[in-house]
Amino acid sequence: MTDDYFMSIALKLAEKSLGSVAPNPAVGCIIVKDGMVIGEGYTGIGGRPHAEVVALQNAQDLTHGATMYVTLEPCCHFGVTEPCTAEIIKSGIRKVVIAAIDPDNRVLGRGIKALADAGIEVEQGIMQEEAEKLNVGFFTTKKLHRPFIACKIATTLDGKIATFTGDSKWITSEDTRNWVHKLRAKYDAIMIGSSTLINDDPLLTCRLPELEDRSPIRLIIDSQAKLQKEHNIAKTADKVITWVITNKEVERKIKDINYLIVNTPLVIPVPRHWDPENFKQLHNENWSRAGMTSEPDVIGKVCLKDMASKFVSEIGITRLLVEGGGVLITELLKHNLIDRLIICRSGKILGNDATPFVGDLGIQSINECYQFKKAEIIEFSEDVVEMWDRLL
Repeated sequence: MTDDYFMSIALKLAEKSLGSVAPNPAVGCIIVKDGMVIGEGYTGIGGRPHAEVVALQNAQDLTHGATMYVTLEPCCHFGVTEPCTAEIIKSGIRKVVIAAIDPDNRVLGRGIKALADAGIEVEQGIMQEEAEKLNVGFFTTKKLHRPFIACKIATTLDGKIATFTGDSKWITSEDTRNWVHKLRAKYDAIMIGSSTLINDDPLLTCRLPELEDRSPIRLIIDSQAKLQKEHNIAKTADKVITWVITNKEVERKIKDINYLIVNTPLVIPVPRHWDPENFKQLHNENWSRAGMTSEPDVIGKVCLKDMASKFVSEIGITRLLVEGGGVLITELLKHNLIDRLIICRSGKILGNDATPFVGDLGIQSINECYQFKKAEIIEFSEDVVEMWDRLL
């Protein structure tokens, strides 16, 4: 068996904890002796216990002379528990194979050094790219100080998300919608704007068997207090953690709802190329063509970059799934806050009077456009899911 083979097992274990360990990374670990897996583990709910500790406990007293495969560099700092490196050293492990280096400044190669100083053979870089992709949320928080942000869009062949009357149920098939529920379970939080709240009154939960307890934190951008106790989200806030994102204190707070206050933007985002004389008219048209309103929605009153930063510092979110409408998607795009587009495309066509999934961006040349690269395509019986990652 090769190192890649054993590391692939560890990566599959790590994937099991995606969406349930924030702000920690999702880590998988196995211990191998004489070609046999004698212990395995992955990060526990809430980030504890660590995968290495679970694997060592499962291997019991058989670890002397064994090899450990772990998807992320073991921690070496004291926190809630003793560092993983100390546990590994005490176990008698002979070799540790690591996929990716931990970007946390408290680790960042120090875990490898601690193991090597103790006489343990260390190999790093086995399936590193796969490990970094798996924990893209954790790596994004360390690099950009905001979560990894993916936008899920259910759209027709001609890029529409609703009819001109606002009807959007259902654009995609049941198979695709079930897949989306599984997708939600892998994200720490799911976000919409107040327009989607009013138009759809969604639950934003995982409602497939065995996934009911994996519903992500729910976030609603709502600086005008549109969320009422009669909405589905408010009625279930005692069961699923829910936050309202606003730019001011809310006078009448709803029971079981958390409130995050962020800054108000100092200026309206300006297209890359614009004419000052017609900017005001262009700005109003942008909102109208996004299919919501002729006046700027609440998105324009919440500083999206401040919001994204506070998602990490105050809530601990690493992976954010956006299921908002055209206004929210357009503004996130303008602020370079979309890392991945997940386009669930059906075979339906609604026409030019229907609502597009993105509004006007003020782009005059193909060379100025926002660019994404194709990452993956999944085919269902009636729909196609396309994943596109932003080109830096």
